[in-house]
Amino acid sequence: MEPTKCVVLLSGGIDSAACVAFYIRQQFAVQALHVSYGQPAARQEEASAKAVASHYRIPLAIVKLDGIRMKADGEIIGRNAFLISTAVMEAPFEQGIVALGIHSGTSYYDCTPGFLVALQALYDGQCDGRLRVSAPFLDWTKQDIWQYCLEQQIPIEVTYSCEKGLAQPCGVCLSCGDREALHAH
Repeated sequence: MEPTKCVVLLSGGIDSAACVAFYIRQQFAVQALHVSYGQPAARQEEASAKAVASHYRIPLAIVKLDGIRMKADGEIIGRNAFLISTAVMEAPFEQGIVALGIHSGTSYYDCTPGFLVALQALYDGQCDGRLRVSAPFLDWTKQDIWQYCLEQQIPIEVTYSCEKGLAQPCGVCLSCGDREALHAH
């Protein structure tokens, strides 16, 4: 039997790297998609996405949007809906899973079960249920993902998690704060 196909949205951060490893362990046929949408860390995230994909020897497609304004750091309204829609549109298969590494513990609507249910209903209508949106860490905390990364020997050192996009992480944005808290445990 052919393995289920899965495209993982690979930002290059810890959560998406863990998502890649999760589906590989589940024996899915994993491919990755990185999207550059005007985020300050676009260059660093793309380099990290390439490093993660190379580590796992999976195909990586890169989509770059031209002509859009640079986004500020912090919450970007509509980001996950846009990313999932891009993955659905660019998925190299007609049946399978579109996955992302969102987790519990944030105040963002697009990291909630309700968001996933609403988006799945949209794609059920468009794709007759052939594509499923999946977030395997939806009930996990950032600490749970960190522990999973350590247990599964996920190459955390090649990931990038600073919202400001500096060559050296800023140490003050929410993503850097999360990463520092994880290292402290």
